[in-house]
Amino acid sequence: MNVLTNLAVCGIFLVAQGSVAAQDNDKVRARDLGIPFEGTPGTHNAITDVAGVEVGHVTLNSGKGVLKVGEGPVRTGVTAVHPRGKNSTSPVFGAWFTLNASGEMTGTTWLEERGIVDGPILITNTHSVGVVRDAAVSWMVGRGWPAIWHAPVVAETYDGVLNDINGFHVTKEHALKALAAADSGPVEEGVVGGGTGMVCNGFKGGIGTSSRVFKQGGETYTVGVLVQCNYGRRAELRLNGIAMEGKLDVAPICYSGRGIPRHNTWFPYCDQPVASETVTEKTRDGSIIIIVATDMPLLPHQLKRVAKRPSLALGRLGATSGDGSGDIFIAFSTAADGDIHENAISSVKMVGNNNLSAIFRVVANATEEAIVNAMVAAETTTGIGGIRVPELPEDQVQQIMMRK
Repeated sequence: MNVLTNLAVCGIFLVAQGSVAAQDNDKVRARDLGIPFEGTPGTHNAITDVAGVEVGHVTLNSGKGVLKVGEGPVRTGVTAVHPRGKNSTSPVFGAWFTLNASGEMTGTTWLEERGIVDGPILITNTHSVGVVRDAAVSWMVGRGWPAIWHAPVVAETYDGVLNDINGFHVTKEHALKALAAADSGPVEEGVVGGGTGMVCNGFKGGIGTSSRVFKQGGETYTVGVLVQCNYGRRAELRLNGIAMEGKLDVAPICYSGRGIPRHNTWFPYCDQPVASETVTEKTRDGSIIIIVATDMPLLPHQLKRVAKRPSLALGRLGATSGDGSGDIFIAFSTAADGDIHENAISSVKMVGNNNLSAIFRVVANATEEAIVNAMVAAETTTGIGGIRVPELPEDQVQQIMMRK
């Protein structure tokens, strides 16, 4: 079911999206460019291939020109993931891992302590974590989640290159709309939801997803990954093991007109080769949030091990997780539905620890593809002060893969 609502909210063009209709999902994805990815994807090649998982977005996109704090331009939003769907109040076993901690994911101290994720997981921009967290609490209270207090998981990456981040445009209502819009099926990628204002490996980034179906011990399982990609430098990007530096003929991130003063002197005007004030090591650090879902029956200590594996995908793509990068990952299992009890003995299954190598492998593979999917889906975007972030040149990438 497609959920698409266009609303004018405080002068902002708002789009609330659940899964997208099949005809809307025929966009080019990373595999279409000839990039070889290991493993077999699920039906939608998305996190929603894990039964029960639902994803919703609210996208805020309005204004152009000079930055006026509190007015815009606005390039931001919220993405919501329900581990068991929006109508469930059943928790999941989960765990988290941080590769580099220059970022935020709320609720992780409680998650670390007891190994359980209650409620939805949301992603937004750095300065909107608080309001989105409050909205998640409100959602859980309204839906009758069985606890007297709640510590939901809300994560962030910084979209202040393109977005009026200090204008605090994301509201509680936006987060609630993303939660309500969530659905199963194909997932909208790129410049959408929390990923609207993000930059990935020096190109326009945002939301990306992928999945893998695999066998272990005679059983078939699914892994799904969703990323909000805002990390990395173009000079470090590798695709299929090929360094992209010097191979992609595309303009840098730049200001499209000299009539507007640059608010960030790291980036040049588009008609000059470099900004004299550019500090190379600071031009892109960024962050990435990664959500891993599976139906394999795993306990929290095993999910902690799973949550570490997206790090390998970042390394394949050239990242070194710089000092200013917030690389934070969460993994959960949808097994044991209705069997996790806080006030009684629980009887749950678990895969043996010696049989986890298969899921480690597919998590790394699906994460790599989800990140590239985010870049392939994203379109060139112009934001505050006329700064322009170019999209990944799909035709050039395809030619490079053909020559490999």
